Amino acid sequence: MARSSIKAKNNSSMVLKKESSLMKIQKVGIVGCGQMGGGIAQVCAQAGYTILVSESTRELLQKGLAGIAASLERSVKKQNITSQEKDAVLARITGTTDAADFHECDLVIEAVSEVLDLKKRLFTQLDRICPAHALLATNTSSLSVADIASATGRPDKVLGLHFFNPVPSLKLMEIVTAPTTSQATMQAGKGFAKTLGKTAVIVQDSPGFIVNRLMAPQILNAIRLVESGVAAKEDIDTAMMLGLNHPIGPLALADLIGLDTLLTIADSIYDKLGDSQYAAPETLKKLVAAGHLGRKTGSGFYEYL
Repeated sequence: MARSSIKAKNNSSMVLKKESSLMKIQKVGIVGCGQMGGGIAQVCAQAGYTILVSESTRELLQKGLAGIAASLERSVKKQNITSQEKDAVLARITGTTDAADFHECDLVIEAVSEVLDLKKRLFTQLDRICPAHALLATNTSSLSVADIASATGRPDKVLGLHFFNPVPSLKLMEIVTAPTTSQATMQAGKGFAKTLGKTAVIVQDSPGFIVNRLMAPQILNAIRLVESGVAAKEDIDTAMMLGLNHPIGPLALADLIGLDTLLTIADSIYDKLGDSQYAAPETLKKLVAAGHLGRKTGSGFYEYL
């Protein structure tokens, strides 16, 4: 009996220790308040975290914060949350244009453009600013977490937390671990995902991770079908929705993701693997060059009012 009591007490202590570790993540910083960063800020604030979100200019920051408010207002209209809950969420979000303000954050999530050098410069800056215990996470959809972590003096505390768009709706989070990511950091990431109501999948640091590695060829092949005149874009999307029970067709999905983001993902994986199925079709390149990036610009494969 005594041994059982000691074992139970030890197990209880381990649980409390884990919970205590997770409770250290109280203030979350998010770099970038665009489509992804704004969505991440919203779900983290809805989970009760104190949020500091940054943008490069005051104009972009105000636009991003307005987007969060609009998203929450839509939830109110759908009766998913109350007006009081919306106000409470917004009260937990503060905006800044000064990266130095991240000095009190326990976790900082980067959601800037998919440019490796940009991300590495940012992580070097965050490494200097953030407290020693803080975790640094990248929302990259295809770049190497190890490469990004190498720009810091805390590679053991760097991981990928890859959210999916739209962040408030999609429940998946890919937790990407580089060879340098510690087990404690990975477990903290899993715990954090759980508090957001996300289902976490663990993936090793590799080009495209799980979802984009599988999704990119499908979308690129749909674009090639359009290019070759096999079928119209509307019929391709309808076929995939009704034939495979997908909620959205691959070309409409490309517009939702952002054609520039899709091109970056494809190029990044192709550069690493040299596999022709990730080679970007000319139509995709031309649309991006023309600034037709999908929903965020009002036109892509489809037109949006």
